[in-house]
Amino acid sequence: MSKIRVYQLAKDLNLTSKELIEKFEALGVEVHNHMSTLEDSDIEVLKALLSGAVSESIEAEEDEEEIEEVEEDLFEDEAEALYEDDLEDEIIKSSFADKKIEKPKKVIRAIEEAEEEIEQQLEGRGSKNKKAKKKRRQETNPAFRPQEFSYENEIVLGETISIGELAKELKKQPKDIIMKLMNLGVMATLNQDIDFETAEMIAIEYGISVSKKLTEEEIEEKRYNFEDRPEDLTKRAPVVTVMGHVDHGKTSLLDAIRNTSVTTGEAGGITQHIGASEVSLKGEKIVFLDTPGHEAFTTLRARGAKVTDIAILVVAADDGVMPQTIEAIDHAKAAGVPIIVAVNKIDKANANPDRVKQELADRGLLIEEWGGDVISVEVSAIKNIGIDTLLEMVLLVAEMLELKANPKRPALGTILEAKVEKGRGPVATVLIENGTLRVGDPVAAGATHGRVRAMFNSHGKTIKQAGPASAVEITGLNDVPTAGDKFYATEEERHARAMAEKRQAELRVSTLRKTPHISLEDLFNQISQGQIKDLNIIVKADAHGSVEALKTSLNKITNEEVRVNVIHANVGTITESDILLASASNAIIIGFNVRPSAVVASLAENEGVELKTYRIIYEAISDVEAAMKGMLAPIYKEVVLGTLSIRATFKVPNVGTIAGAYVTNGKVTRNSQVRLIRDGIVIHEGKLSSLKRFKDDAKEVAQGYECGVGLENYNDLKEGDEIEAFIIEEVKRS
Repeated sequence: MSKIRVYQLAKDLNLTSKELIEKFEALGVEVHNHMSTLEDSDIEVLKALLSGAVSESIEAEEDEEEIEEVEEDLFEDEAEALYEDDLEDEIIKSSFADKKIEKPKKVIRAIEEAEEEIEQQLEGRGSKNKKAKKKRRQETNPAFRPQEFSYENEIVLGETISIGELAKELKKQPKDIIMKLMNLGVMATLNQDIDFETAEMIAIEYGISVSKKLTEEEIEEKRYNFEDRPEDLTKRAPVVTVMGHVDHGKTSLLDAIRNTSVTTGEAGGITQHIGASEVSLKGEKIVFLDTPGHEAFTTLRARGAKVTDIAILVVAADDGVMPQTIEAIDHAKAAGVPIIVAVNKIDKANANPDRVKQELADRGLLIEEWGGDVISVEVSAIKNIGIDTLLEMVLLVAEMLELKANPKRPALGTILEAKVEKGRGPVATVLIENGTLRVGDPVAAGATHGRVRAMFNSHGKTIKQAGPASAVEITGLNDVPTAGDKFYATEEERHARAMAEKRQAELRVSTLRKTPHISLEDLFNQISQGQIKDLNIIVKADAHGSVEALKTSLNKITNEEVRVNVIHANVGTITESDILLASASNAIIIGFNVRPSAVVASLAENEGVELKTYRIIYEAISDVEAAMKGMLAPIYKEVVLGTLSIRATFKVPNVGTIAGAYVTNGKVTRNSQVRLIRDGIVIHEGKLSSLKRFKDDAKEVAQGYECGVGLENYNDLKEGDEIEAFIIEEVKRS
């Protein structure tokens, strides 16, 4: 630091010149007036003394003044006496002359005694000094003593937070936070926001754990969709779906199962009012979804609902495995649901259960009797044979699954079906998966909400409440929900309304930004972005040999980024069931010598499923290979057309600089792009603004001809420059 005058330093320190002169005189430094120059050493000593006073908290300033006044009086009296008795004036003078602030031991002791007396006086006068109070509290009460770690163990932060706010949360200086960020390679200012992950890294360095603050929607959802405590869980009934080929006896089997649970008073059968039924065996309840077949099963799964615990696969003993049987197997496997095989119609003369088991084994479904893990039961729905055994097997599998629920919590479940009935309004069939639903409960079902006005069981009887694994019909919703929507009972109606409004907003966004299903054309792009790991394909052909050939060839196609997965392959035309499976599994349908009907094609278009039909197997395989290798995703290649040499330049008013050029190689076209080269260096790249032969516009000029050229928005053309004409061509990947 260069020499500085007194008034300049006083201005920097926010003091008056007189106050500064007095302070220097107290230090023994001679200062004549405000224009006197100061040495660096004098300034450093003064700043060192002032820094201690400045660092004191603003809150204790009034007390500090009182302390200084009392201390000054006591110190002067005590120090003067000690100096008279024990010290010579020469010692004091020499210490000040050397600019060393050294106090003899007795002086220091006197200062300490003075400080004690000051504190006693202030205590008697009701001091506001917080530090002194804190010290006294710590001495008298152990509970107030500081712990080894005084900071909070955990803080809660939002998605983003500013540096200043983070410093307050961590109880650190902002500059320290900024330094930590600089060490992480992040340059940030005091008011700049950082994301949660970065803030978490900073907090961890200080030994503080961080949790993310939940949004209002997440809090609302977590309020009703939470993990139950193990002690609250009780056993619940399994939910079963019956699947299989047409005419194999699904409906008959359901009727036989229901009749086994009918009491004497209900002889003659029951009328089903809703799309589910409940039966009991030895005091154990089983819930069956009444709509037979895998179409409804897949529709629910496609909407994200997994309501089925067990699937019963019905196969006729006299017919064996059929196309819809294979579809049912594929659907159940895709949903990860355990399968129980019911070999029906064993009472028929031409029944052959062993053939059924063999065909199932060929399809990857190995029966327990043959060393597999799939339970098989031989039944006859007409003659009521093996029904009890089948139900016992269902209970056995359910026991292995350890299905549990909490009946003490608010109900949640899935909408199975919904409709509008005259005089009743919107009516919804609900499968309660957890909790208990009561009449009068506020409910939210997808984008709809309301209050349960009435509730009916599977027999159409009015009930007041229903526990877990119960299928009930409710009224009171403001609109018709969609099958597969999640269902929540809430504490207050405003919660239900908020959840429904949130779902409505999500539906609007998803409608505007609907996720497209996979297609061969965009496959490579999705692979590049890491979105696709498995390419699911459904194969349909006119003959079994064609199906096997296609399936085998497709499974052999390998790629580093993607694996072909034929999830379903069968003989026959493309059906609505195939579309639903493809939609649920994000699959592509490849048909060989088969064509979809107009209804199926329309459904595929609505569901966003791609249908590809071929007459030659090789073309189908080539298309899939091409998509995986990116051949359907074009790349761009530069093709040089020719070069021009500038012979002369002309400045044209309101136009710019025009070059007279000679085509030395190739040709130049009007729509070609150009780059200007001067001494081997590219100095401009752009487009032609004009290309002329004499006074006429030209589409192209060939080698050996002269022409006039102008560059778009560029005029720095000189004789001797070269112009290279080129175009960008779109080519496919090889």
